Amino acid sequence: MTTEKSQKNILYPPVKIRHVFLAFWNGVKKDKLWFFVLFFSMIFLNVIHVIIPLLYKKFFDVISSGADRLVTGKSLVAIITEVAILNAIVWVAFRIITYANNVYQPNTIARLKQQAFDYLMNHSFGYFSNNFTGSLVQRVNRFARAFERLSDRLLYNVTPLAVQIVSIIIIVSAIEPMISVILSVWVLLMLAINISFARWKFKYDVKVAEIDSKTTGYLADTITNHNTIQLFTRLPSESAGFRNVTFEQAKMTRFTWNLDAVLEACQAFLIFLIEFLLFYYAIRYWQNGLITVGVFVLLQVYLIEISGKLWDFTRVARDVYQGYADAKEMVEIMLLPHEIKDLPHAKKLTVKNGEIRFENLNFSFNKNRQVLKNINIAIKPGEKIALIGPSGAGKTTFVRLILRLYSPTSGKIMIDGEDITAVTQESLRDNISLVPQDPVLFHRTLMENIGYGNKSATAENIVEAGKLAHCDEFIAGLPYGYDTYVGERGIKLSGGERQRVAIARAILKNAPILILDEATSSLDSHSEALIQDALDTLMKGRTTIAIAHRLSTIQKMDRIIVVDNGQIVEEGGHSELLAKDNSLYKRLWSLQAGGFLRDNSIKENGEEKEQEDDSE
Repeated sequence: MTTEKSQKNILYPPVKIRHVFLAFWNGVKKDKLWFFVLFFSMIFLNVIHVIIPLLYKKFFDVISSGADRLVTGKSLVAIITEVAILNAIVWVAFRIITYANNVYQPNTIARLKQQAFDYLMNHSFGYFSNNFTGSLVQRVNRFARAFERLSDRLLYNVTPLAVQIVSIIIIVSAIEPMISVILSVWVLLMLAINISFARWKFKYDVKVAEIDSKTTGYLADTITNHNTIQLFTRLPSESAGFRNVTFEQAKMTRFTWNLDAVLEACQAFLIFLIEFLLFYYAIRYWQNGLITVGVFVLLQVYLIEISGKLWDFTRVARDVYQGYADAKEMVEIMLLPHEIKDLPHAKKLTVKNGEIRFENLNFSFNKNRQVLKNINIAIKPGEKIALIGPSGAGKTTFVRLILRLYSPTSGKIMIDGEDITAVTQESLRDNISLVPQDPVLFHRTLMENIGYGNKSATAENIVEAGKLAHCDEFIAGLPYGYDTYVGERGIKLSGGERQRVAIARAILKNAPILILDEATSSLDSHSEALIQDALDTLMKGRTTIAIAHRLSTIQKMDRIIVVDNGQIVEEGGHSELLAKDNSLYKRLWSLQAGGFLRDNSIKENGEEKEQEDDSE
């Protein structure tokens, strides 16, 4: 059995650290000046931080010198004045850092979200069919959060640590080389342990990120289908399923936290050890008159400073790798080539007539499942075609190929003599209106949802389209009229109301080619009668392809095309097809009920034909 994990491994290309940082740099580079101001200000500030303890060393050396207190007091005041001046410089530097960060980081986060959104939304219909919406939303958000985390860690933790280690070792070596050697060995040991541990633990951090995406996807899927869960009384089983994924996440999180606890215990031991060794050797040098009392103060301040930063480095390394793991999921999507994309020199499609031709067209989802086989058909300009057939016959795939939601395995689809793979997707879809069987609306107002058909439409245009689609009948009863929000996916509207909105949107788009995917299937007889008038107007002068089962729709078509098992088996007028012996259309017609052609399995030779969904 193919698992979700194995599908992912097949789907996504490998991601390396450079890919992640290149994606981040694409977001940073427009504000790179502020980034470099921040970076170099941070270096300058930390050099000052290292210099200030030298003044305190001098301070305590003056106190312990035994000189006249009046003279000593003046020297001490001079020293603390120098400290005050350096602290003022630090204060100014940190204000510059704060301002630079407040400019570059929010802008970069916004650009990274936009970059991820734009690339994600250009993936194919099939890609979105194979991924949880909730998981994709999580990836976009985590990508931006990962940048914020990595930026903060690298600028506020890694850079200060590197500057302070180098500066402190240089200063201590000038005072007593042996002490600097001990300090250097200890620092290298701490860094090696932390980095090695973080790299080894990274695979578990990736698993935590993957399980988090899985949990979010499960949650989004169940919330989307909450009504189904209630109606089928499946809350206990769904609750158990959610509990399984959350406790799987908890188990992996607990394991990684325990690993961190072991590392922290090792770090604490090494800090105790270095403190003893440094002061043990410092005492020996002091006994021999090689160092002053101020050196003890200096070493203690430096040790506290470095120990704190190295202790935090455990979390820094973990956050850096965790941030990489979070960003990696989105970068995988951004490295994945778009399945459907325009050719380098694709031109804009201009539809003057609306002729559609299928030439030797074949389409397969995979080697074992061929959906359409050797389709050859010509649809004349302005001709109205009804596409019928049993479930799994390939009708939906037929129209999705026209829209380039899929690419043909072989063969061509031509519109007015232009191969649709040689034109831009945007211009192709600008010339086609689709009224789907189950319209999905934005959680926006009715005005915005209808107006989506034409971005330049005025409010008057939108209201007129709503009237033609008979939307005004139910909109009049809404408290805010056209300004009423329809809920997520249009859940506040009935199926028939959503379909009328979709028809109004198509009317407003006014494209030369029209595709109707059961455009009246969710309507009662009264609503259907009203909308048929609108559809008659809409279809005039347009090339129309309708996946249809209602007799009222079929009988208005110029030609009926019958598809079965991925092939065109019959075509002609209604009376012509009924007159044929052993006609599939005739058998479908005989199964009609309530004005519909049943779109289900048909008995052939006493055996029930297997149903298949047209989607991947």
